[in-house]
Amino acid sequence: MLINLSVYRFLDKAAILEEKEIYNNPWRLATVTKVEELKLVLNMIPIWLTSLMFGICLAQPATIFVKQGATMNRRIGTSFIIPSASIYTFAGVGTIISVTIYEKILVPFLRNSTGNERGISILKRVGIGMIFSALSMAVAALVERERLKIAEKENVVVVISKNGSLSMSVFWLVPQYMILAIADGFPLVGLQEYFYDQVPDYMRSLGLAFYLSVIGVGSFLSNFLIMIADHVTGKSGKSWFGKDLNTSRLDNFYWLLAVLTLLNLCAFVVIARRYQYKNVPGRK
Repeated sequence: MLINLSVYRFLDKAAILEEKEIYNNPWRLATVTKVEELKLVLNMIPIWLTSLMFGICLAQPATIFVKQGATMNRRIGTSFIIPSASIYTFAGVGTIISVTIYEKILVPFLRNSTGNERGISILKRVGIGMIFSALSMAVAALVERERLKIAEKENVVVVISKNGSLSMSVFWLVPQYMILAIADGFPLVGLQEYFYDQVPDYMRSLGLAFYLSVIGVGSFLSNFLIMIADHVTGKSGKSWFGKDLNTSRLDNFYWLLAVLTLLNLCAFVVIARRYQYKNVPGRK
């Protein structure tokens, strides 16, 4: 399992015997295998850090997207009203469709082209998903801007009601849900494969923890980012996050997420290009 991670070469000193009397002290002398395993874990941290931005985008469908939907027309026919949170179903359906198409159509085609068992490398798959997540935030910003225009035209103030307070259909939100669902099919699955595959064999549970923490920490960072944006914009004028969504500026927040995702993608690409995979024959 030896790998060439020259950036962590200083750790090799932990496996060099300097004094015979400390030979049996595990805190002073480590095996070469232990050192290489530590290098593997350290090598994953930059990828984990640059994956958190995707976790932030992933937190939006279950929170702000739902809040948007509550203000929109959710009526189908004359009597049936869709619950706002039910629109999230499109994300699940979209993920199933995108994963199926990728695994059953794209992977066999790409495997013949690239010779890679996975079709493309894991980190390329994650990077493609990040592009889709930025696109989803851009589409969300455009839809929200249209929603605000309609609210201004109709002179509507948000009222808590069974149906929405706007004439704009809630199905306008479907594109941003579906695009983010496509993104889920790339980095969400890719990150799970990456963290499971690249940790030392006996540390699979740590790999799963890394994967789940991207989603969990991303949700916390999303709340933190909202607090910062609310504080900054509130000082300079009107906050982006008011009690009345029709006088708020969620579209600006979505543009902020799109820009941050693209900047994060640049950092991810630099790290991914220099990344050295664990030596597993035929797999990258």
